[in-house]
Amino acid sequence: MKSKFSWLIALILPSLVFGADSLNTGDTAWMMVASAFVLLMTPAGLALFYGGMTRTKNALNTYAMVVGAFVVGFVMWIIAGYSLAFGNGGSLQKFVGGLHNMFLDGISWKDLSGTYPTYVFAVFQGTFAAITVAIASGSIIGRMKYSTWLIFVAIWVLVVYSPIAHMVWGGGFLMDAGALDFAGGTVVHMNGGLAGLVLAILIGKRKGYNIVAMKPMSVMLTALGAAILWFGWFGFNAGSAFGANGIAGLAFLTTAFAPAVAAITWLILEYVFYKKATLLGAVSGIVAGLVAITPAAGFVDVFGAFIVGVGGSIVAFWGVVWLKKKFGYDDSLDAFGIHFLAGLYGALVVAFLAVKDNDLLWDGPLKAHGDRMAQFIVQLESVVIVGLYTLIGTVIVYYIASALTGGARVDEETEAEGLDEAVHGENAIDLSK
Repeated sequence: MKSKFSWLIALILPSLVFGADSLNTGDTAWMMVASAFVLLMTPAGLALFYGGMTRTKNALNTYAMVVGAFVVGFVMWIIAGYSLAFGNGGSLQKFVGGLHNMFLDGISWKDLSGTYPTYVFAVFQGTFAAITVAIASGSIIGRMKYSTWLIFVAIWVLVVYSPIAHMVWGGGFLMDAGALDFAGGTVVHMNGGLAGLVLAILIGKRKGYNIVAMKPMSVMLTALGAAILWFGWFGFNAGSAFGANGIAGLAFLTTAFAPAVAAITWLILEYVFYKKATLLGAVSGIVAGLVAITPAAGFVDVFGAFIVGVGGSIVAFWGVVWLKKKFGYDDSLDAFGIHFLAGLYGALVVAFLAVKDNDLLWDGPLKAHGDRMAQFIVQLESVVIVGLYTLIGTVIVYYIASALTGGARVDEETEAEGLDEAVHGENAIDLSK
């Protein structure tokens, strides 16, 4: 017969192993679940979201681009990305970490990051690195070689993503300046969205762009992908509180509210301008709201989340509908319009909407002096530096990957046939029977 105290023994055993003063089993459980939530966002949520929006002949390739980005990006993160982002960079500490923790060398299963194992922290952050580069794939669907893409991913995660993560989150100079980025407005969404635009411009437009109809394969699949993204985003944002605590609860609430507000805003805009309210518009609004609230999720109250949702949707709608048409770039699935622009908006507006509560705020002008304009200047500095670094780094990595694969773009015959059959020998939907 089990002792009536067996549940208590089971509860405290992990503390006996790790040290009762440090490890918190509730925080550990939440961070493992949050990591799994974020992992689900990429090979399921983003892949379906993008896959449904592309043409039938490239739908499977679109999914493969996202899955390839995730697995290659995550492997590179464990090999060296984590070390570059969160390791000790010595004399370069303000800009990038070192390579002392390659393959997580020097880190034990007993080591903690706060109140949970460092191994869990490494996985959680690795899912962020992988989804960031996967976001960029949406801009170049239907025209990039798969081999070029995978090489690009491997290099980009180390050369572009990891140093930015270090500068903002890993002890770099933007973190020291007090830049607020709760879960990745600059590090993830601006970074991935701008990289996508750069790639789209460098590789050129799809054949027939703005001449032939390029209709989505399945808006329903895109909607399903958006739902999975929203589900996973609770881990993305609430997990960035790094514990099962009140700040996680705040981020959980704002992550539910802002995208709902953004979806309604997008539908209203569509009806005002086009007299139609589309499902694609609704889910685009949801993702725009999720992106915009990401840098602010644990800093703003409900009213702040409302403003972030409305503004993020308006900015993304403007980017997708007007800016893209004005400048004529072929951002296939609007990674720049939704991720970069909404992320930029959220990263800047947080300076004016963040609650003046020292238990919520990170060190910076707003916390130290209550100075919102000084905080805005820090935010502006952050987005400019991240933007410039991403721009330059992505161009360099693109040309390296292109040179290693004899050019980045598929030939005209492959593009016309579709990459599903020509590159993968498979089809997203078998229409032969």
